[in-house]
Amino acid sequence: MADEYYSDYKRFAKSRNRSLLTVLLDGFMTLVTIVVGVMLAFTLLVPYINPSEVAFFPLLGLIAPAIFVAAIVLLLYWIIRWRWIHAGLIFIPILLGCFNVPLFYRAQVRRSYGEPKYDRSAFKLLTYNVRYFYDDRGQSSPDRVTRMIQQFAPDIICLQEYNEALARESAAFTHLLETYSKVGSNGSVVAGPMLILSKYPIIRSDTVASLGGSLWADIQIGDEVVRVFNNHLRSTDIKAGDDQFITQRLYLTDSTRWAKMRSIIHRHRKNSVLRAEQVDLIAPVIAATPTRYIVCGDFNDTPISYVYRTMARGTTDAFSTCGKGYSHTYRGFFSTLRIDYVLYSAGLEALSYKVPFVAYSDHLPVVVRLRKTGMNP
Repeated sequence: MADEYYSDYKRFAKSRNRSLLTVLLDGFMTLVTIVVGVMLAFTLLVPYINPSEVAFFPLLGLIAPAIFVAAIVLLLYWIIRWRWIHAGLIFIPILLGCFNVPLFYRAQVRRSYGEPKYDRSAFKLLTYNVRYFYDDRGQSSPDRVTRMIQQFAPDIICLQEYNEALARESAAFTHLLETYSKVGSNGSVVAGPMLILSKYPIIRSDTVASLGGSLWADIQIGDEVVRVFNNHLRSTDIKAGDDQFITQRLYLTDSTRWAKMRSIIHRHRKNSVLRAEQVDLIAPVIAATPTRYIVCGDFNDTPISYVYRTMARGTTDAFSTCGKGYSHTYRGFFSTLRIDYVLYSAGLEALSYKVPFVAYSDHLPVVVRLRKTGMNP
């Protein structure tokens, strides 16, 4: 009798667990898992493929962190559902994707108390796209930028989209310029003017013939020269209205949403290809540098991109060494994009990394403290 009772109970439990709603939900989640798993696997290939060869790869690189988070959520779902085969299938691309996590997120393992002390061998570099010294309201910002620079007291400053006319109108910024050696570049329509300021002597400087996207200076630090590359690669051409259209979810109500989305995606892909052309010209010049060097500036591309991988080859990313938490340097697109970098070669070491949250531009400044180590490579 007891066996009969438990047999009926088991049949009822099995029937309940395999209800139509559960079957449909599992089927839908299986489809989503396959799609997300394939997308996550493709993100691993994005840095190795020129954007001109695969049209949708630049977009995948843009949303790579969101894809990784979605995969983690799906893994937890299947674990809760006790579906180990499904969990195992999504776990494989997650495991491979973990190698890219330090490009976006760096856990703070040890707590630090107070401001660390550094010896005189350390120097501080600040890179900042100042958007021609205009803030979100269209007001000029050189005075506020000057106060921020004075607060961090960098030894080397690399500015992108520099506006000389507004800089001259600011007594504070003009005084700041008098305390640094400086070299500049008129840039181009797509790159804009750039400026390198240094408290150390600047020995020589030049631009890389790459659509006006790179300015370098040899800086005498102590008894050795360090070359600093200030870069501003081709913009994504995503305007303020486009960012508002995406972040405020206007595509849910706009009748022309498909045309706008196609335009945004087309412009993003087109400029990804142009950035790849730029970096293919800049990277060999960087690789041929005979001294220690620093590569910084606005790359207009995420760490999961052909541009970043090509530019960062042979260098160390200061964020991956000294960053904390999830870092972004662009204030648009849900504040999720890290597109401004400080990379450094062998013979240098990053000691600290900071991104001050100021609203003087659509970008955030990046402040890194470095020092020379060992023999000159």
